[in-house]
Amino acid sequence: MNGTPALVHDVMTSPVVALRGGAAFKDIVRVMREWHVSALPVLDDAGRVVGVVSEADLLPAREYGDAGIGRPGPARHPQETGTADAATAAALMTAPAVTVAPDATLAQAARLMARSGVKRLPVVGRDGTLRGVVSRSDLLRVFLREDEDIAEEIRREVVVRLFGTRTTTVRVEVRDGVVTLTGRVRETALIPLAARLARAVAGVVDVHCALSGLPRRPDPDPDLPDPDLPDSGLSDSGLSGPVRGRTP
Repeated sequence: MNGTPALVHDVMTSPVVALRGGAAFKDIVRVMREWHVSALPVLDDAGRVVGVVSEADLLPAREYGDAGIGRPGPARHPQETGTADAATAAALMTAPAVTVAPDATLAQAARLMARSGVKRLPVVGRDGTLRGVVSRSDLLRVFLREDEDIAEEIRREVVVRLFGTRTTTVRVEVRDGVVTLTGRVRETALIPLAARLARAVAGVVDVHCALSGLPRRPDPDPDLPDPDLPDSGLSDSGLSGPVRGRTP
């Protein structure tokens, strides 16, 4: 992972099966069954993703096709039955497709899935051509990473980079993906940043940060005057001491 959040191209499935716009209804169903998928990207002649056809797109066509003449049921608006006559991927697909870039982070892909209400996203390059597909299960795969691998990356990419190569006062423990940071550091302003960077490491479920600053050194003799401060000429009682001068 090289100290950065895992990216979509790290976990996506590639190569993947796709459809042309002219694919027939039965061919779509057959491909879904053979590849054990519930949705397929649809490509134009240049290989660019133009839509996605899913089981949800196919079911209305089947539902209307089963509606026999004289069978009781609610009346359908003519526009609602348009899908029933669709026989190709281009007519059935949902367009435009919701896609994601290969260099998007897993968090970005997860948010896009949540907002769009989809279970998988076609991964496309800058030219719009299909590079792969990322699914919910792909996004969750990163959380199977070993705890010690996570801890080692945090020590190397977070602790050492922020607090120096000789840092031995910071302890990193990881259990079931939950990171605990303990110890003392000189640069307390960097503690929130350390927690954020640790949370961004691939496989981290949560971060408990208990870092604190170094203890203040006690004053060895508080009764002695501070040599760094100028002499005020006043005694402890606040009165000036004897002043030698000329005898009148």
